[in-house]
Amino acid sequence: MSGSAVRFEVAGEATDFEPIFRLAYDTFVDEIPQHPANADRRHVDRFHAENTYLIARTDDDVVGMLAVRAARPFSLDEKLGSVDPYLPSGRRVCELRLLAVRPAYRRGVVFKGLVDLLLDHGRARGFDLAIISGTLRQTKLYRHLGFVPFGPLVGTAEAPFQPMYLPIERLAAAAPALDAPAADSLSFLPGPVPIAPCVRAAFQQPPVSHRSDAFHRLLGRVRAQLCRLTGAAHAEVLLGSGTLANDVVAAQLSLRPGPGLVISNGEFGDRLIDHARRHRLDHQTMKLPWGEPIDADRVASLAAGMRARWVWAVASETSTGMLNDVPAIERAARGAGADLCLDAISAVGAVPLSLEGVAFASLVSGKGLGALPGLSAVVHNAPVPPAPDRLPRYLDLGYCAAEDGVPFTQSSNLVAAFAAALDRFDTGAPVADLATLGAWFRPRLRAMGLTPLVADAWATPAVVTLEAPEGLTAAAIGESLSRRGLGIAYQSAYLRRRNWLQISLMGACTRADLERLLEGLRRVL
Repeated sequence: MSGSAVRFEVAGEATDFEPIFRLAYDTFVDEIPQHPANADRRHVDRFHAENTYLIARTDDDVVGMLAVRAARPFSLDEKLGSVDPYLPSGRRVCELRLLAVRPAYRRGVVFKGLVDLLLDHGRARGFDLAIISGTLRQTKLYRHLGFVPFGPLVGTAEAPFQPMYLPIERLAAAAPALDAPAADSLSFLPGPVPIAPCVRAAFQQPPVSHRSDAFHRLLGRVRAQLCRLTGAAHAEVLLGSGTLANDVVAAQLSLRPGPGLVISNGEFGDRLIDHARRHRLDHQTMKLPWGEPIDADRVASLAAGMRARWVWAVASETSTGMLNDVPAIERAARGAGADLCLDAISAVGAVPLSLEGVAFASLVSGKGLGALPGLSAVVHNAPVPPAPDRLPRYLDLGYCAAEDGVPFTQSSNLVAAFAAALDRFDTGAPVADLATLGAWFRPRLRAMGLTPLVADAWATPAVVTLEAPEGLTAAAIGESLSRRGLGIAYQSAYLRRRNWLQISLMGACTRADLERLLEGLRRVL
């Protein structure tokens, strides 16, 4: 098999047709003796002018194809009389012809890619039933895809074919079973993010006891790395998600007298408000439209007016791709005599961010830091005493610190993977590389007619949120990309409600990966 990447597209250029004619000859003259040989070794289908060709191509050749035709009479009409009595009523029918894949590509991704392209093409044109003359050599494959035989055999004794029909919903149900190899799939989800090989290898080491000296050294290394990366004085690693870390921050705020201000301009700011409510914190809220920048002057005015003791906000609002102005918010809080607390979950590791002047900030092992999900952390800049009479054990940050970071069972595998991921941040290269990647990617989305929700001046390079183009649903786009081995976010409740798509550049993401995603988006759109 050629080492060239396979692309799937609708043939539209004259240069596409010569390799189609050669593939048709090789398949339907040499391999299946359906048509007579000729000296040119090319076969031009008699319905060529009416066919739409879905093709799989490399740089050198067309290696797979399938023709779609909607004009009546179909070739099967000519062989059987009208096919309508054989078919379910009330359907919009197309005919599939000339299914061919070069032998070297028959055990790869080519057939799956053609099926995916057929689903997209058929749905876009309103077809919901396809008919085909299927070679008896591939009866098992056709049945697997959901084809239903009808009528007598057609063709010749040397090349017999079975007429069949296929409802599009059967093909959609069968398509996931044709998955490409897992290594061929790419994830652009904001969590879990793609994992670098060194992180994966660290995770796969044999587990060790969380009470052992080796584990304490490993955990100490992670805590020190987090402090160096963020500028914070202390870091405690927790076995749980970012929600746990935010609950731990809320628990600390519940120990403080006086009110606080919670700011939201997106889904995760709204979740901070929910944390404050559930912990019965004395607080007021500053709620902005999603994707609107936080006005630091307004923060200062509100915090001063209510005599806030603390302000709690999100640094990088993943839901919209908004990067909030943390230094300005910190100055506003400090000017009002309040401490700043941050949800820094999607910011640390993705953008330059100092937490030196922040009271408490929540982090996670995944997202911008590029490790496996399952660990979170709270960094803080003043010692925190235990509060055994006020807080549950699992939410008591002071108790965790007093126990040298290991009050309960920890996963040595997750901590080892976290350490390996943090090793990348000994320099600022990962953050700089992500900024470069985001600056390269966003204009290419705009060139396709996809406009990010947040303007570049306020955007994080790590996440791009997009509204689905008019007439399309985010779910349909996401599902079509998924069938091509390209995972983007569209299934979260807040994304579904707004018909939004979300693309993450966090983790082990490369420009080549994004080029493949852009090509997939072009085909889908």
